Amino acid sequence: MNLAAPARSDRTVRASRALALGFVLLLALAWQASVGQVPAYVLPPPREVGLAVLGFFTSAQKLSHLGATLGHIAAAIAMSFVGGALLAFAAHYARWSSPAIHQRLSPFLSAFSGIGWTLLAVIWFGVSSLTVVLTIVAVLLPFALVNLREGLLALDAELSEMGMSFGRSRWRHWRLLVAPALLPMAAATLRIMFGVAWKVTLTAELFGGGRGLGYLINMARQDYDTATLFAVILFIIVAVTLADR
Repeated sequence: MNLAAPARSDRTVRASRALALGFVLLLALAWQASVGQVPAYVLPPPREVGLAVLGFFTSAQKLSHLGATLGHIAAAIAMSFVGGALLAFAAHYARWSSPAIHQRLSPFLSAFSGIGWTLLAVIWFGVSSLTVVLTIVAVLLPFALVNLREGLLALDAELSEMGMSFGRSRWRHWRLLVAPALLPMAAATLRIMFGVAWKVTLTAELFGGGRGLGYLINMARQDYDTATLFAVILFIIVAVTLADR
């Protein structure tokens, strides 16, 4: 049994982690060295950002903006995933609808930008949470549609045929064969959608929302409160990283 390969692999992992940690420490040192050299409204000192983070989590008003953003993201992911799944299933099982869904609707949604949807939604629905949620849904829907379509195309046809030969119940066939086979693809889709949702949400709240972290960032920008901007950015990085892991 060759034990050298696992040992080399462990050393590589440790070296990669050490390199990543060293890079973060180098950035932290450079940030600290910039104190007094760069105006605080351009690059606030680490201490000010730390105080802004503490103030963020002790302010009921700012926490309400965080709650609004999380609500927008949760609602949009649920709606876009369900909508994308329904469209993918419709195109897969009702073949006549496939050209309209995959050759017309999906390319259109993928090509149109989030800012464009935001501006249209502001015109249609005004500055509101509905505007934010619909913008996120329009951007996330193609992710669910395309990924679940690929998952359906990758299903084992022979396994499906064998399953139908042992039982004619389509519901049991879907529950015991199709759904478990699609689960890894669905999990990967939700993972991607969560990361993309943060980016789209901030833009939508910035232009079309009256609440949320995007709105808070806009207010901080107007007041040159760069420390609050950094605090929100740090929170988003930590939240997305933890969710990804």
